[in-house]
Amino acid sequence: MSETPSKEDELAGSEQPFVQHLMELRDRMVKAIIAIGIAAAILFFFPGPGELYDFLAAPLVAHLPKGATLIATSVISPFMVPLKILLMAAFLLALPFVLWQVWAFVAPGLYSHEKKLVLPLVISSTLLFFIGVAFCYYMVFGQVFAFIQSFAPKSITAAPDIEAYLSFVLSMFLAFGLAFEVPIAVVVLARMGVVSVEKLKEFRGYFIVLAFVIAAIVTPPDVVSQLSLAIPMCILYEVGIWAAQLFIKHTKAPEESTETASNP
Repeated sequence: MSETPSKEDELAGSEQPFVQHLMELRDRMVKAIIAIGIAAAILFFFPGPGELYDFLAAPLVAHLPKGATLIATSVISPFMVPLKILLMAAFLLALPFVLWQVWAFVAPGLYSHEKKLVLPLVISSTLLFFIGVAFCYYMVFGQVFAFIQSFAPKSITAAPDIEAYLSFVLSMFLAFGLAFEVPIAVVVLARMGVVSVEKLKEFRGYFIVLAFVIAAIVTPPDVVSQLSLAIPMCILYEVGIWAAQLFIKHTKAPEESTETASNP
């Protein structure tokens, strides 16, 4: 009976005491916070908190009646709202470095075939989140605000509150950013064996209904924003099914590949 030689454990020698893990986690968190702080300092001087707010408010201001502006109903709102936007922009700017610190912390504990899965997912999930936010800002906001203003009676002069607008923008950014993560969720579920690719294809019709339900819940009650969220989710679901097939093929563990070859 021939016995295949046992492979050396890929994780051999990578064990660390629990306290050392905590120290490494602390150091990487400090680096991530410093990166966010540096990004905030850069954005504070260029372009500046006021300019960042003007950029964020531009889609709404462009569709307000002539002479109308946003208002601040709180004494400290003119200071706090631009500051919050500055911190949000700094976090997004430093997000690739923050995720790299997360990756550097967990990578030593992963097998090579797991690294082939995690690193592409970290990069692609970051890009998809940014694409979702950009799609919301450049494509959705203008259409939504134009649609809403078209229903406003002539006797009403719109003057939105800046804090309410910031809350609306953040919720929309989060909704579209997470919605664009649909392919990542599909890939992870399929790769972990929670659901097969065939089942995902069979679930396609149910997901379309689910996408429109989610869009109706998380977006304003207008057709434009709901369609703008639901349709990309349906398209990205198909992209996720296609990507799942590739990931399953190229990120199998050595044992899985051997079993697949011996059991065609």
